[in-house]
Amino acid sequence: MFMMTYKRLIITFTLASLLSACGFHLRGDYLLSDELQTLYVTSSDVHGELTRLVKQHLSHKKVKVLKHKNAQVPELRIMSDTLNRRTLSVFQNGQVAEYELIYAVHYQLRFANEEPQNFRFELNRDYQDDPNLALAKSRELSLLLSELRRSAADKILRDMARVQR
Repeated sequence: MFMMTYKRLIITFTLASLLSACGFHLRGDYLLSDELQTLYVTSSDVHGELTRLVKQHLSHKKVKVLKHKNAQVPELRIMSDTLNRRTLSVFQNGQVAEYELIYAVHYQLRFANEEPQNFRFELNRDYQDDPNLALAKSRELSLLLSELRRSAADKILRDMARVQR
């Protein structure tokens, strides 16, 4: 019994050592450069959910988000976030059975006295519709859109962590 516990402990310690030695980090643990530790965030929809989530993510990463623009501080400008849908399948009666939701985000990162760096990406999700369960499907769609926005905010921060100047 003691040998079995001892072997498990050794295996766990060895795996932890190997993972930390190779530079493995849990996803979402990204380090923003020093010049991005103070940031001004603006958006075409200043009260939008994506803007709120990005600011929230930045605050969790201990980034100081300024309330007023400063010419010497980098600016994150969320240009647009749009949701489109494409029909994937239909029922026999012609009603749409399944959509592909396409959430597109365009944003810029501006540094003082430099041209803005543009970024664009799309996130895709499948959504099955059922006209007989309209209220439940409406709630499901709302939750799916919130999850897409959270993923988009996370992707923006991951992209910012890779910015090289």
